[in-house]
Amino acid sequence: MTNNALTSSLKTLEIDTTIINKLNQNNIFAVKDLWKMKRKNLKEIGLTDTEIKHITIKLQLHSIDLNQKIYHKN
Repeated sequence: MTNNALTSSLKTLEIDTTIINKLNQNNIFAVKDLWKMKRKNLKEIGLTDTEIKHITIKLQLHSIDLNQKIYHKN
């Protein structure tokens, strides 16, 4: 995922709409806003473990993870 992709909308991750709505209610609109967060932060805004796992999987499909991790493809 490039820096441009990090600034894209959460919708590019194809996260469930209910999760996107919860994130938007907490001023999280771009991929980079979500990417900076930790699991603990997501729990604090009311996301369930299942929802957080869903987010993690969607991020990993784009070679990134929570807490600003980037996975480099070999």
